[in-house]
Amino acid sequence: MFPQMIIIVHWLLTTWGCMSPWLPQPYIWSNYAVLAIGVWAIAQRDSVDALVMYLVGMVITILTDIIHIAISYDRTANGQFNVALRDQFRFSVGMTILSLLLKPVSCLFVYQMYKERGGDCNLNFGFPGLTGGRDRTSYQTIDGQEPHHQPAVSAGVKTPSAAY
Repeated sequence: MFPQMIIIVHWLLTTWGCMSPWLPQPYIWSNYAVLAIGVWAIAQRDSVDALVMYLVGMVITILTDIIHIAISYDRTANGQFNVALRDQFRFSVGMTILSLLLKPVSCLFVYQMYKERGGDCNLNFGFPGLTGGRDRTSYQTIDGQEPHHQPAVSAGVKTPSAAY
């Protein structure tokens, strides 16, 4: 239920942010594309790759949203003389900024879903609790990198390893 709410809230805030035509087209396309990837990540519950793409897309749109707002706001804010259009512009800007402020929180929730689905972040910054620190010493490898112990053989019977 909660992952769907993240998508709905960001979709609503992005739609409200685009009510006034002050944002460039790349803002609209990038945010809706990331939301589409988010729908895919929620629909495919066993896919870790979809969550990684959604998380990376969210981080990228955080950076691009800052750039789009910084460039487009001053250019459009000075030309608003009509009171009704100015109020709509202010509402649109407010929803865009609110969406931008909620994206890092959403990234934390998406990262938590990533870890719950079995994703493992291999970044190590020197802090033991930061990466989750799973103890994997009790696991056995299945790719055959460790030497296998041969059972005791009876006298006169050659094993395949002793034949060479």
